[in-house]
This record gives sequence, structure tokens and C-alpha cells, in this order.
Amino acid sequence: MAGSDKRKQSLYFPEDMLKEIQAEAARQDRSLSWIVQKAWKIARSEIQKYPSINDPDEVANG
Repeated sequence: MAGSDKRKQSLYFPEDMLKEIQAEAARQDRSLSWIVQKAWKIARSEIQKYPSINDPDEVANG
């Protein structure tokens, strides 16, 4: 799913967070989508460390 797959998706952010993302997008002259995609790529490995709420073993042993 690299680069060419473009699907529309609505995401909801707290107002303060959205304002920060918008300010950063303006500062970098980039789209909101670009900022969120880059943030996900940077944070993905850290987020994957969180236990799944659907895996009772991870929650019990986490």
C-alpha cells in the first residue's frame, strides 16, 4: 500500500491537537495528511509496544 493507494478517511482530533497539527502543516508548507502520515511513521514502532486490549495475556502480563 505504498504511495499510490489513496482512500478518504475521516479522523477526529481534540481541538488543541488539531490546531497544533495545522500550525505545523503551515510552518512546513505541507498538508495535514502529510503531517499525520509522517507522525504515524515516526511513532509506529513505539505504539506497537502497547498491549492490545483484545489480548488478555498481554494485559495480564504487561
